[in-house]
Amino acid sequence: MKITVVGTGYVGLVTGTCLAETGNEVICVDIDEKKVQGMRNGVVPIYEPHLDVLFERNIEANRLQFTTSLDEGLAHGEIIFLALPTPEDEDGSADLSYVLNVSEEIGKKIKNYKVIVDKSTVPVGTAEKVKTVISKNAQCDFDVVSNPEFLREGFAVDDFLKPERIVIGSSSEKATQLMQKLYAPFVRSGNPILVMDEKSAELTKYAANSFLATKITFMNEIANYCEKVGADVDKVRAGMGTDSRIGKRFLFPGIGYGGSCFPKDVKALQKSGRDEHYDFKILNAVIDINNKQKTILLPKIEAHFNNNLNGKQIAIWGLAFKPETDDIREAPSIDMMKGLLEKGAKLTVFDPEAMENIKKQFGDSIQYATSMYDALNNSDALLICTEWSIFRTPDFNKIKELLNNPVIFDGRNLYNVEDVKKEGFSYISIGR
Repeated sequence: MKITVVGTGYVGLVTGTCLAETGNEVICVDIDEKKVQGMRNGVVPIYEPHLDVLFERNIEANRLQFTTSLDEGLAHGEIIFLALPTPEDEDGSADLSYVLNVSEEIGKKIKNYKVIVDKSTVPVGTAEKVKTVISKNAQCDFDVVSNPEFLREGFAVDDFLKPERIVIGSSSEKATQLMQKLYAPFVRSGNPILVMDEKSAELTKYAANSFLATKITFMNEIANYCEKVGADVDKVRAGMGTDSRIGKRFLFPGIGYGGSCFPKDVKALQKSGRDEHYDFKILNAVIDINNKQKTILLPKIEAHFNNNLNGKQIAIWGLAFKPETDDIREAPSIDMMKGLLEKGAKLTVFDPEAMENIKKQFGDSIQYATSMYDALNNSDALLICTEWSIFRTPDFNKIKELLNNPVIFDGRNLYNVEDVKKEGFSYISIGR
């Protein structure tokens, strides 16, 4: 099939590359000329494990191409994916201007039947708005489909190639059949393609992300309570996770969630509720608790240094909002760094992939280490903000030698409490 993907961020680039991998002819459209030229030359503009191999293979096979011309993209594709930004607006709503502006251009330019697919995470009713905008100028038939993505950064390629489910929101039999044909190679193991109305499909994505954010936040609340009463959140988590009704995933406490999806989607659903005069009380609490959780370790760090962080050198391991990505959007590390800097602390940071993105935000106000151990030189404490695998089994003797004080503040509960204490460290984690 001939596919066009408008937008080459995480979702667009993974979508285009993975669709090309199953034999489709894909053109990706982006307005950034420098980015497009780089991709034509084989440069993957984002860090996503395994994407580079598929990317290079499909460019070489001429199944994956890039252009800045929307006209070229529309002339090519029978299915047009909109993978455009929907950033958070000041009131918490999703900004649909990118989606609707491109939709208006599509209406002016299409000359034969197209299926327009909302791949971006969008509020309930967006498919209707897209259809209305395109209809103003369209001189041919078209259908609008909602097809939300369920891609985890760091696992996006696997999630696309082996989806747990595919959601198609469509009121058109013709469009539904085309989408089912497109996705058939990805569900050969029997995972479902769920066909529903557009509004239900749009809400499914928000509901799923908001539930997972709620699950994380509930566990963080339990962890904070564990500290008050002397319970061990690891034992509580194990006891809960073995209940099949609850499950083991998303029960790991820490310094809150971040990223491009959970914070934005929870706020967008909250705002959509307000627009319909419905108050999502659970989401209100989730947002408030998560904001506080991001800096839950700050007073503990202060207390350790007698409430005086002025001039203290803090080493930070992990800057991305989660491992296996360079994405720092809404990352708890940012809140921690800002809080520490405000208290007069000096920071030396290390992350395997997110350093350049942090530099764009913090510039020369912090120091950037060349390795995880380099960050520890002359530092007074170690703070862990992201659970990268390379941090899981460190050389504790080396850490002790390099740090001025043997103290670790662990925002992701990477280590066994007793083991670290036996190594001679003061070890402060979450809920233990």
